[in-house]
Amino acid sequence: MPNSDTPQESPTTQTEYADRRLYSPSTARNKEPILNVLRGVLPPDGAVLEIACGTGEHSAFIASRLNGLTWLPTDVSDAQFDSVESWRRAIPDANVLAPTTIDATAPPWELPKGFVPNAVVCINMIHIAPWEATKGLIAGAREKLSNNGILFLYGPFMIDQVHTAPSNAAFDESLKSRNELWGIRDLGDVLDEARAFGLHLEGRIPMPANNFSLIFRAKDSASS
Repeated sequence: MPNSDTPQESPTTQTEYADRRLYSPSTARNKEPILNVLRGVLPPDGAVLEIACGTGEHSAFIASRLNGLTWLPTDVSDAQFDSVESWRRAIPDANVLAPTTIDATAPPWELPKGFVPNAVVCINMIHIAPWEATKGLIAGAREKLSNNGILFLYGPFMIDQVHTAPSNAAFDESLKSRNELWGIRDLGDVLDEARAFGLHLEGRIPMPANNFSLIFRAKDSASS
C-alpha cells in the first residue's frame, strides 16, 4: 500500500468546523513526531519560513507549541490560503503570519520586509514536485539563511537508490503514474545538492511510516 504518511489523500473539510479549515489525514499522523524533532532543532526564538505549507495545519500546530518563533507559511499558489487563514484564527496564540506565495523553483524569494528566517521547514513536498523544486528549495533556503541557520526536510527518501519499504516503492510508482516528474528522491542526490550550497547534514532521523527528518545546517565556506 502507499506510504501512509504522505499526502496522497486529498484534504477534506471537517464537517464540525464552521470556518474553512482543511484537514489532511497525513498531518494528523505526523505532526506530533515532527514537533518532537523540531523541539530539539529550532532555536527558542526567531523566525521560521515554511515552504509548501499546504492546509496550514503544521504551521498552526507547531507555532502554538514553540511560541517563541514567528512562523511564515508559504505555498506555490494561494489555493488553500483560506484554510491557512482559518487555522491562524482558530489558534490565536500561535505566532503565524499571513500566508504568502513562494515558488520553490524560482529563488531568490521575496519575503515580507524585516522577516529574516533562522530556519526553513519543508514537509512532504519534494517527492510531489519536479526535481527543480528540490534544487530551488535548497538554493533559496541557503540564500535566506545566515551561518548556522537550519533547513529541515521531512518525507520519504531512497537510500542508495533502494526504497526503504515496499510501501514506498508502490507509492513511488503511484506518484510517477500521476506525473512523470514526481517521485521519491534518493538521499544521496539531495545531500549532493545541499553540500553544493553550503548546507551540511547534521541529522537523519527515522520517522513513522518509512519517512525521515533531515536536518541541514548552513555553514559559510570559512567555517565549514
